[in-house]
Amino acid sequence: MTRLENARRGIITEEMEECARLESVSPETIREGVASGRIVITRNTQRQHARPLGIGLGLSTKTNANIGTSQDHCDPKEEWEKMEVALAAGADTIMDLSTGGDIDGIRRDILARCPVPVGTVPIYQAAVEAADKKGKPLVEMSTEDIFEGIQRHVEDGVDFITVHCGITRDSLQRLQEHPRIMGMVSRGGSFTAAWMKHQGKENPLFEHFDRLLEIARSRDVTLSLGDGLRPGAVADATDRGQIQELIQLGELTQRAWKAGVQVMIEGPGHVPLNQIWTNIQIQKQLCHQAPFYVLGPLVTDIAPGYDHITSAIGGAIAAWAGADYLCYVTPSEHLGLPTVQEVREGVIAAKIAAHAADIAKGVPGALERDMEMSRKRAALDWEGQFAAALDPEHARSIRNERRPQENDVCTMCGRYCAIKTIRETYL
Repeated sequence: MTRLENARRGIITEEMEECARLESVSPETIREGVASGRIVITRNTQRQHARPLGIGLGLSTKTNANIGTSQDHCDPKEEWEKMEVALAAGADTIMDLSTGGDIDGIRRDILARCPVPVGTVPIYQAAVEAADKKGKPLVEMSTEDIFEGIQRHVEDGVDFITVHCGITRDSLQRLQEHPRIMGMVSRGGSFTAAWMKHQGKENPLFEHFDRLLEIARSRDVTLSLGDGLRPGAVADATDRGQIQELIQLGELTQRAWKAGVQVMIEGPGHVPLNQIWTNIQIQKQLCHQAPFYVLGPLVTDIAPGYDHITSAIGGAIAAWAGADYLCYVTPSEHLGLPTVQEVREGVIAAKIAAHAADIAKGVPGALERDMEMSRKRAALDWEGQFAAALDPEHARSIRNERRPQENDVCTMCGRYCAIKTIRETYL
């Protein structure tokens, strides 16, 4: 039985108990959430060394870090370093999006090294191999190429896979009738749409969805139903193509649940502030409260080099509105493959957004962490502040670089510190 089927039968597994302990909720809360599809536990049955992760309603907002080679920059050791830095910064999951070098070898090394869930987008590799190994354009890869790639990723131990099943002839027709500024910005989505146009066929992941479910079920892998029509510009947000895809993903979610397969839904993208709540509520309604995994969302298009900030603003609002899982965005988004330092900055920005939302949502322990920091600040306890900080290393480095004359204060106010003045005068 899959964990979804166990949950429906009232069985509380060790995985559920571990997730409950980590989230400070009851095991029954986890079981009930998994049974209803509102919580997923991401772990391939082959990856017992990886800790199970609960994502969904009532749990802390999770964050993901993307790593992976490209054909322009392929250094597997650098990607492993990015993984280590992302984990040290607090990323809850890692996605390997490699498209350069020995893709199988890179993925398998990451799976062996990584103690948290790992996700992939199998169609990337299928397209690369069609072009590089078979000497034909990606649009000529076969349906078997696509499914063989998915099978390989699942058997290697990948915990969740992004699959763009909601791109159909109907949704693409709506996109053509109502053009966007940016068109399609999802790489996997664009591969799928180009394949459909060239082949004159329906999306194979939609047409053969039952086959996909069989593969996922074999290793209890979570399907992350991809947002192939996510907006890549704020002016394109919440249009007919995006909503049509969500409608389709909602229907596929019910089919997956019936087969005992866990599902989460991927979402935008670029969305202006005033549309974020609407986007989250539409997804939750159309997709039956399945966990929502959002990229950002980025709230403006004009900040290249600072898009970890634009995404953190949108991510905090999205998670407050009900999104369950934030994919980080780095400062190099739209510009290039991120460096190790940019990966770290992206994770920290996403963690800030997630935590801010958790306070607003009343997630157990979130506000208590801030209260602990406030107590240490009130006491001018610098080591206590570092211990409570989301990024202790960075906070300590700033403090050490700017030592005040009086060691219990900082160089902003020095002897005129408000906390010290009031404590010495009134308290």
